[in-house]
Amino acid sequence: MTEVVAALIWQQDRFLICQRPEGKTCPLLWEFVGGKVEAGETKEDALVRECKEELDIIVEVGDIFMEVVHEYPFDTIHLTLYNAVIREGIPKKIVHTNLNWITIKEIPKYEFCPADRDILEKLMRKE
Repeated sequence: MTEVVAALIWQQDRFLICQRPEGKTCPLLWEFVGGKVEAGETKEDALVRECKEELDIIVEVGDIFMEVVHEYPFDTIHLTLYNAVIREGIPKKIVHTNLNWITIKEIPKYEFCPADRDILEKLMRKE
């Protein structure tokens, strides 16, 4: 099982989503910023690193919003989604095809990675 972390970053009533690039798994689907936890890293450290590498931002990692285990044909992942706040920088498209700040009501307009679907349902239930 692969440990993966991601960030739920809010700006007023909108949260940040990122579109995966072509040529990667789940091409052009939307996701929360994040990635794999490397050996010797804490989940929180991995999330800070991934946000810096993928968006050129520094985040402060908060509490866990939700954890999900999802089986893809190529791997099973354990995804931990943290609430996070941008402390420095403005998100840039470094590895993603696109970035967007969306409201909860806009979720159905986007096609997300399968592992994120339970998270999105939880967000929509809160609305």
